[in-house]
Amino acid sequence: MKRVLAALLLFAGPVNAQVSSTAAPVANSSGSVTNQAVQVVPSKTFASVINGVQCQGATLHINPFLSSTTGWSDPYERYYNEPVYDTIDVTGAFDPEGNPLPDGRPDNPGRVLFHKPMRTGQKTNFSVNGGITAQISIPLDRSHIRTCRKAAIKQVELMDAALADKRLNYEIARLRNCADLMKDGVMFHPKSPYSKICADVVLVNPPGVLPPHKHSIPTSSRTVETSAVANPTQQQPFSPASP
Repeated sequence: MKRVLAALLLFAGPVNAQVSSTAAPVANSSGSVTNQAVQVVPSKTFASVINGVQCQGATLHINPFLSSTTGWSDPYERYYNEPVYDTIDVTGAFDPEGNPLPDGRPDNPGRVLFHKPMRTGQKTNFSVNGGITAQISIPLDRSHIRTCRKAAIKQVELMDAALADKRLNYEIARLRNCADLMKDGVMFHPKSPYSKICADVVLVNPPGVLPPHKHSIPTSSRTVETSAVANPTQQQPFSPASP
């Protein structure tokens, strides 16, 4: 029975413990997030136009880009004053003998002892980003592209033929004008810068026309005597006698 009473007194008696708890958590968080996006807008496919025939083909677009980002905080504060509170806990509870004991709460809550300077971490952020975007466009109707290319080749051949015709007309006109001038005895001076216009023109006789020429006719003594007999004797000119 005595043991039971001793146990009850042990558990029922007041227990005073000296507790001192100081908590001053400090957490600083600073972050910066920058979202950058590059949009590639589809543009018109490049086309080749030849005399009204327009053909499109595969196109590769390469676009270099360069971007910069600047970030800052306003107002800018390099430091801030963090208060340091009084966390002394000496009284608030008593032991069985009446002596003061800490009760786990500050004796002067909210009392500021001093201010401690703390860095804010604010700074100006500057970044430069660059890159290249590429886009390729391919027409899906390949048969139309092949037909268009054939038509473009034909147009080029027609333009070459028209150019050759104009060239022929020019050369014939140059030949005719140079020949007419040469017939009239007119020509550019050899040192003239325009003498090369008619430098390759040669004036010749047309077919069936003989150029001016001479032939030597052989003679003999009999032919000379016959000629002398046939010609009468030349008379001396008459002069009147003097009186």
